[in-house]
Amino acid sequence: MSEAHTRQQMIQIARLCYERHLLVAMDGNLSVLLPDGNILCTKAGCHKGFLTDDDLVIIDRRGNKVRGSGDPTSEMAMHLACYDARPDVRAVVHAHPPISVAFTVAGVSMARCVLPEVVLTMGVIPTLDYRTTGTTDLAALVGEHVHSHDAVLMDRHGAVCVGGDLLEAFCRLETMEHTALITKTARDMGQVQELPASEAAHLRSMGLKRYGGPPSAVAQADLPGADLPDACRSCTGCTNPSPTGLGPSTTGSRDGLRMARVTASSLQSLDAALADAARFSLTGSVEEPSPDPLENAVTNAVLQALKDGTA
Repeated sequence: MSEAHTRQQMIQIARLCYERHLLVAMDGNLSVLLPDGNILCTKAGCHKGFLTDDDLVIIDRRGNKVRGSGDPTSEMAMHLACYDARPDVRAVVHAHPPISVAFTVAGVSMARCVLPEVVLTMGVIPTLDYRTTGTTDLAALVGEHVHSHDAVLMDRHGAVCVGGDLLEAFCRLETMEHTALITKTARDMGQVQELPASEAAHLRSMGLKRYGGPPSAVAQADLPGADLPDACRSCTGCTNPSPTGLGPSTTGSRDGLRMARVTASSLQSLDAALADAARFSLTGSVEEPSPDPLENAVTNAVLQALKDGTA
């Protein structure tokens, strides 16, 4: 792909990120590795929804500007760390997808096996520990995890997605946010049902062989569970709670979530239920039975009528 075509693609995908609400204002940055070994990237302080050719800068692999107007993005160290970690990575997209970032703020992990298509093509999406934005500490942490993942979330900050080209990296970003929306909706409706461990492992192994992925992950395709984390290899309690109605503790996970379920039990007898209802006042307090014989007689008559269906 020529540099001219790559520049146009970067402008188009940057605008898509804005139109798809994956970033706002001056957020985010994009980069792509050019055939000559240099890197085309967005400059610092530019709005991705209104990106133009003048907003693109070319740097070398050490981060030095080669040509272009303005300075390269202040988070370029993060992009360089991704290229250094994976020779197969040719493009990096960093954005702030709101629902995905909300998961990190809420302390709820997206490193779960929920949607088969995501497990098949991306595995899981880990959340990295908090580091200050724009620092070498953050860049090093991203590079470390991109070595084994195509998409990662940074606590309270945003997402980094890599690919063989800009379109592939963008698709992974879009898939991440779509997954976050579905997962959040399921949580709002009551619970998130994860894939059975055996199916998750089968999907991931098949996906790594069919679609590829990080070289370190592909190397694990034939291992039990492939490269999936322990949370996907065994029941966490979310879909198979214990008889008491609570799943096992997930101490050590980011969300610490325990799911409850309704369990079957024998029904209360009709007489007992009606008696309880009669003692329950409009204010919600339980009243003791009246010692007055007349009141007891009236209560008994009402209860008998309700029981017989004549009331």
